[in-house]
This record gives sequence, C-alpha cells and structure tokens, in this order.
Amino acid sequence: MSKEINRRHAYYNEVVKKSLQEKYGYKNVMEIPKLEKIVLSLRLGKEKDNAKTFNTAVDELTLIAGQKAVVTHAKKSVANFKLREGQKIGAKVTLRGEKMYEFFDRLISVALPRVRDFQGLNTTSFDGRGNYSFGIKEQIIFPEIVYDKIDAVRGFDIMIVTTAKTDEEALELLKLMGVPFRKGK
Repeated sequence: MSKEINRRHAYYNEVVKKSLQEKYGYKNVMEIPKLEKIVLSLRLGKEKDNAKTFNTAVDELTLIAGQKAVVTHAKKSVANFKLREGQKIGAKVTLRGEKMYEFFDRLISVALPRVRDFQGLNTTSFDGRGNYSFGIKEQIIFPEIVYDKIDAVRGFDIMIVTTAKTDEEALELLKLMGVPFRKGK
C-alpha cells in the first residue's frame, strides 16, 4: 500500500532539496531545511461570549484546515478584557505531514490568489529562527467556506514552522516552494 504524495511535497523532494543543497552546501541531507508544521490560530475577541458564534468560528477553522480544531482557553484572568481563567478564547489547528502539504498547496495555489488587491506576502515576518507568520483577514478566500452561510467575516493567523536555522534559509525555502512574496523586498 503506497501513500499518495501531494504535488508540493513531491516538488520539494525533487527540486527544492537539490537547489537548497547546491546554494548552501549542506554536507548532510538532514541539514536541508523543510516544512515541519503549519499552525492555524483563531482568536475571538467580543465573539467569545456568544456560544453559537464561537462554535461557528471553530467549525469554519476545522473546515479550512481539514482537521479538527482544538479550543484554546485563557491562562489568566484579566479584568480589563473581561477575561476569566479557563474561559474559551479561540481555537488552533496544527497540521503535519501530508495534511500540512495539502493545506500549503491550497493556500498557495487557491486561497492567496483570491485575496483582493494581493501584492504578495511581506518578507519581514520571520521570527529569527526560520519560522514565518502572517494573518488572513477574511476566511472567505478559502473555497471550503460558502459565502452565503457565514455569519461574520473573521480572520486568523498562519504560522509556517521550518527546520531552517536562519531566516535567510527559510525565505529561500519558502520562495522555492512557491510562496508569493512582495517584489523588491
């Protein structure tokens, strides 16, 4: 029984690995940077108190990711934000393996091109350790979301975790994988 490999994963194995090894001169193939995981996180501000809206948002995140979202809870009470310890405040999904590559492929080839006036992603959103984060303002850019059935337009954050040791290596990896970055930056 053979596993079906996603086209982005196959492209990584056939083209990206060789290109990175030539450019940076890695002696061991295990040094070559790769995608480790993708984390989608959703925080609900005022909507956290409305159970129906909260559940709808979590269901939409689950639909987009293709994997069940985990509800996140507040670690501390903060009076200024009307937040109590243990209260539901958001949801997150961690994708690894083939589900990660499948989501990555949909993100790059379907969702990002549907963003209105899209100029590319900013290259300054790396964290110093080779991980890249950015926000999506509208969940409706994903084809899984039916526009007529949504109750509100909401966004979420996407974090792409790589095994790259530097931001430069991670940027090169993501460029080779097809992430559309802004020109000139």
